[in-house]
Amino acid sequence: MKTIKIKDKEFRLTISEKEVIRAVNEVAVQINKDLANENPLFICVLNGAFMFASDLIKLINFPCEITFIKLSSYQGLYSTGAVKEIIGLNESVVGRNVVIIEDIVDTGVTMERILESLSSKGVASVKIATFLQKPDALQRNITVDYVGVKIPNEFIVGYGLDYDGYGRNLKEIYTVI
Repeated sequence: MKTIKIKDKEFRLTISEKEVIRAVNEVAVQINKDLANENPLFICVLNGAFMFASDLIKLINFPCEITFIKLSSYQGLYSTGAVKEIIGLNESVVGRNVVIIEDIVDTGVTMERILESLSSKGVASVKIATFLQKPDALQRNITVDYVGVKIPNEFIVGYGLDYDGYGRNLKEIYTVI
């Protein structure tokens, strides 16, 4: 079992790089099938989703746009329950079909805030694409349209996700021991 140490915590390998690539490819296939004629605006939620968004957007086989927002709700291993907007949306979404690209949907609090904001801005439709989903942690009535991998309600790092800013650069997903 491969383990790593980040700051004061030990993590074990739970999703290999090969599995990451497979999951991203599967999400891209579905989006290409479902949205080819929709002209969606992809919105990447920073910081965590940058790796997933980069790999995913390269596999989209129709013309598209991508933009970025930055929100924060975690401190250390835990969600604070409060969502703070750090970089907001600059593009108009009035009448647009939007795909939110997220690293992980766990409680759904952050996603609920994003959906409410987009709705108030006049979006035509919204789809959610997340690399990881924690079904057991979900506290909001949110439908995730595209899921790379469903995982248990455990703290993870890698592939864009961090522990106090560290671990985003890992090609795999690791779970805290």
